[in-house]
Amino acid sequence: MIADQLILNKKENKTTYQDDKTSEKPIRSIAKAFSWRVIGTVDTLIISYILTGEFSVAASIASIDFVTKMILYFFHERFWNLVKWGK
Repeated sequence: MIADQLILNKKENKTTYQDDKTSEKPIRSIAKAFSWRVIGTVDTLIISYILTGEFSVAASIASIDFVTKMILYFFHERFWNLVKWGK
């Protein structure tokens, strides 16, 4: 199974960030998370406005969405950076 291979590869190839030169730096993940969230937030703002007809409600939804999904994306990127599969 793929999950077994991912777990086994991680146990067999224990490296630190400094040892893995192909790894992305955390600041790159933050920049990618931020840029993607800007795009996603504009999308959320537009959809929320269409559904509610109120800009203030749409802006509130988009603001919460921006923060929570940027944090989730950062950790998602960092996790995938540890996975050797497909590199």
